[in-house]
Formats: sequence, C-alpha cells, structure tokens
Amino acid sequence: MKKSILKVAFLLAVCFVMTSCYTYTATVGRGPQSGITVQKQNIYLIYGLAPVSMANIKDMTAGAKDYEITVTHTFIDGLLMAITGGIFSPTTVIVKR
Repeated sequence: MKKSILKVAFLLAVCFVMTSCYTYTATVGRGPQSGITVQKQNIYLIYGLAPVSMANIKDMTAGAKDYEITVTHTFIDGLLMAITGGIFSPTTVIVKR
C-alpha cells in the first residue's frame, strides 16, 4: 500500500515538474523605451492547429521602432484549454513599447 502511494506521489511530482509554460520573447530595435504595454490574445482551436484570430502586431506597436513582443500561455489560458479539453487554445501576446 505504501509503495503504491509513493509511486502515485512520484508520478504526480514528475508530471508537475515536467510541465512548462510556453513563452517566447523577441526584442526589436533597442527594446521597450516608453513603458507602454498592450496585451491581446491569439485564439486557436484543437490544441493550436487551427487559428481563429491573431493579434495584429503592427497595430499593437503603433508604429514604434523599438519594442518587445512576448507570446505566452498564462494560467487563465491553460485553465481555459484544460476546461475545454484543448478545443479552445488561447495564447497571450504582450507588446511593450
């Protein structure tokens, strides 16, 4: 009994440690200069296979030459994906100018 509980606990610990949040950051020019942050969501279906709506980076930067783009899965994005079983898969796009 103790060995099976230990195995389950170990398996759960490995599952939590092996998961990660996908984050990608790109810096354009000298990076953010004014401190303005704009945040929008990309929406995908079926674990990201079919894009539904994408954030327009040109609109988010408002013509700035120096900025930073971060694409990430937030906790809320992961929660929504878990609740829908991967059918609805959002990602968050953050642009810092």
